[in-house]
Amino acid sequence: MVRIHDTLDAATSGPGGTSQAAQQDETIGHAAFDLHLHEIPLEQQAAGGPSDPNVFDEVEDRFDALNQQPDLKLVIISNRIAPFDPNKPQTGGLAAALEPVVERSGAVWVGSSENRGDGTERPLPLVETGAGHVARLDLPAANYPGYYRGFSNSTLWPALHSLPDRMSGSQEDYASYREVNDFIARAAFDVRDRDAFWVHDYHLLPLGATLDELGIERPTGFFLHTPWPTPDMIERVPNHLELMKSMLKYDLLGFQTNFDLNNFVACLRTHFGLESKDGVVTTERGQTRLQKFPIGIDPKQFADYLAADLSPAEQERISSLLQSFEGAKLAIGVDRLDYTKGIDKRVEAFNQVLATEPPRSISLLQIAPSSRADVEEYQRYKDDVENAINHVNNQHGTDEWRPIHYKNESFSQAALARLYRAAHVGVVTPLRDGMNLVAKEYVAAQDPKDPGVLVLSKFAGAAEDFNEALLVDPNHPEEIARAISKAANMPLDERIERWQSMMHKLKSYTIHKWSADYVQELDKSRVTVPADQFHYLGLGWTNEAQMPLYWNYAEALTAYNEIDPADAALKEAASADVKSAFEALSAPLKHTQDRLWDLTAPTGFAR
Repeated sequence: MVRIHDTLDAATSGPGGTSQAAQQDETIGHAAFDLHLHEIPLEQQAAGGPSDPNVFDEVEDRFDALNQQPDLKLVIISNRIAPFDPNKPQTGGLAAALEPVVERSGAVWVGSSENRGDGTERPLPLVETGAGHVARLDLPAANYPGYYRGFSNSTLWPALHSLPDRMSGSQEDYASYREVNDFIARAAFDVRDRDAFWVHDYHLLPLGATLDELGIERPTGFFLHTPWPTPDMIERVPNHLELMKSMLKYDLLGFQTNFDLNNFVACLRTHFGLESKDGVVTTERGQTRLQKFPIGIDPKQFADYLAADLSPAEQERISSLLQSFEGAKLAIGVDRLDYTKGIDKRVEAFNQVLATEPPRSISLLQIAPSSRADVEEYQRYKDDVENAINHVNNQHGTDEWRPIHYKNESFSQAALARLYRAAHVGVVTPLRDGMNLVAKEYVAAQDPKDPGVLVLSKFAGAAEDFNEALLVDPNHPEEIARAISKAANMPLDERIERWQSMMHKLKSYTIHKWSADYVQELDKSRVTVPADQFHYLGLGWTNEAQMPLYWNYAEALTAYNEIDPADAALKEAASADVKSAFEALSAPLKHTQDRLWDLTAPTGFAR
């Protein structure tokens, strides 16, 4: 095939470079919707993202997006930290988004190291990185298995992906999960005087509550990279009420999609009787804002990957692979070897494709580096996938040809970009996925004059905007098979039209816009009230729910100051209005830890 031949030429023509194979980051492509598209009405259409009518029309460089962010001294907390190694290609969506934030804005990034400790609390080990710092913590060895392999990945991970049969764990795992969250929060206390805290993903759901208990009165935000499930699913998680209540200690909760956001709202309504109004949930602590922030990629960087040199070893590796596909159309799947990715169903679907398409006319390249290989559930899934692939190859293959090429190893982004471009069909069919950046990478890597076609699970977060893809139910192999055949035989004009629309959305909302938007929203919780204006109430933080009450008080005080002192009766009445407005403003603040907004004083405001 011409596209494979062209990609093969590109892989072999350039000199060897310095790119090295890198393990796919586990945080990429965490999983999807729990509800069928359009099955429930949206509680709201949250701002931001390519589905919003006010999206950005031009692609901007990552540092242009960074410059739009508020001048915050930010603390970022996640389970893992980017390597900050210029010799390693960037493979993690989270890392790609946050590395420039740390290096350029002076943020501090706190997360785990590769080592385990004895639980002794030590000063935060800050290491300078550009203008910022990273702090890698040796998490306590006694609690780490229960925290990571136990509650995080054997209980929460399958529950968040609506796969209850995969759930396991114990109360001891939950205790370890809380202990490690508390350990990280106490370590972050060393940087309590910075402006705001941004916490990431399901490993750290309750961390904001511990920051609150420690007395950190700074805006705290949380972003969930996985889906959020329905009320009946989340109640299967031990201590789910305690976990959800702890999440409401954050000032801002970010979700990948409207469906995840609406599921969370439904859980609050079902389990607590709470309602959200205009994306704000009010509790005895105060207000928590709920918003959608769909994570993206950097299309410009991906174009750079296509042009980057490969190391001699990887160049030979890619050339050999592409040669094996010449004469056939190529479908590609790239996933961590995780049961949420639906690889077994995909293989079953491809078996059906081979039964209907002409012999040796199409091949599947399935790249699936191992993930959490020490977990028994993942070992069994690996065996199931490999047995299914061997069955298909034995049934349809010959001594000279295999229909499915399986690679249980990682590839650099530069190598993946070449393979994506060579593939006529990108097959992204997770059972559930928060976003799935592989879908976006496949689109970004295509030749504008001869693009491939994306087959996408409708339960991947990317499907909320990529309606131009061929959307399928990943639980039905026959549906996947029909879509693969349709994609492989789609006319050029239709392929170009679908690709152009998806590519426009990619450029409209990059990963750097995502991080900038989130930080800007978090910044709305940051500003303090000048002490000379609110000396009775003190300093602190709150959200816009207090704004109308503030302006009522400000207007009453302005009116009072404009009255002629000689008019005692009018002055007394105005004073009563000021007192009433002040009391209305101050009363609810008793339930928000005396947090206040800093709003510009109205014209004529006298102090």
